[in-house]
Amino acid sequence: MPDPDYQADLARYPRRPFFKEQSIWAICVYRFGRRVDRRSPGIFRKLAEKRYWLYYRIVETLTGISIPKSVEIGPGLKIHHFGNIFIHKDVKIGANCVLRQGVTIGNRVPDGPTPVLEDDVELGAYAQVLGGIRVGKGARIGAMSVVLQDVPPGATAVGIPARIISK
Repeated sequence: MPDPDYQADLARYPRRPFFKEQSIWAICVYRFGRRVDRRSPGIFRKLAEKRYWLYYRIVETLTGISIPKSVEIGPGLKIHHFGNIFIHKDVKIGANCVLRQGVTIGNRVPDGPTPVLEDDVELGAYAQVLGGIRVGKGARIGAMSVVLQDVPPGATAVGIPARIISK
């Protein structure tokens, strides 16, 4: 059964991405894990879960991308320049978002709230989005920015801590 979210991810990559873009490996394993969770309980699900965890650890080690299957990600995720990307297990990411190398999306304190990225958000290299904040639709986060407060839709945020420079 085809996965429309995964098909939307693939549409944002060049032809035959498995030979050109290692980031697609992490996205593929993430989407596989989400499909495993939708299966009905039983032996096949148990076997698929074991396969998922093996694939997850191998791809995480090879690519430096950690996207747990509990993360909610809309269709059309694109990761440019793989490596050092860490996403907390409770994060929500909308459709058609772009992540670049070194991105961290997570909480500020243990068991604290996590960010929500709406649709069409772009995060620059080594950007960090931390805490219970919302990054609005179409927002852009500059490279190496540390976002600690909400970013309105369509805005651009840069700096440490990030500040809004345009809407």
